[in-house]
Amino acid sequence: MNSYLLHKTPLATQVELASKLRVLRKQAGYSQAELALRSGVSLGSIKRFERTGKISLESLVKLAHLLDCLDDFDSVFVSRQVDKRVEKLFT
Repeated sequence: MNSYLLHKTPLATQVELASKLRVLRKQAGYSQAELALRSGVSLGSIKRFERTGKISLESLVKLAHLLDCLDDFDSVFVSRQVDKRVEKLFT
């Protein structure tokens, strides 16, 4: 990722997620083939994801479920209204 950017790009986020999945997969002791079998996600999809960061949301959720990371999605698309109200208190 370019360290000069203020925000990550979508592609950088995808590649980072793929890298994190690869680490979790290996920590769990799964080969790509075993992960595919256990999750119901095709082996091709897993290989493509780890190589390019591209995967369907449905497949990503299945992988997160198998790796006991489904709750990580709770922090996606969280309203920032509370943050803005707190920020106003200090300005």
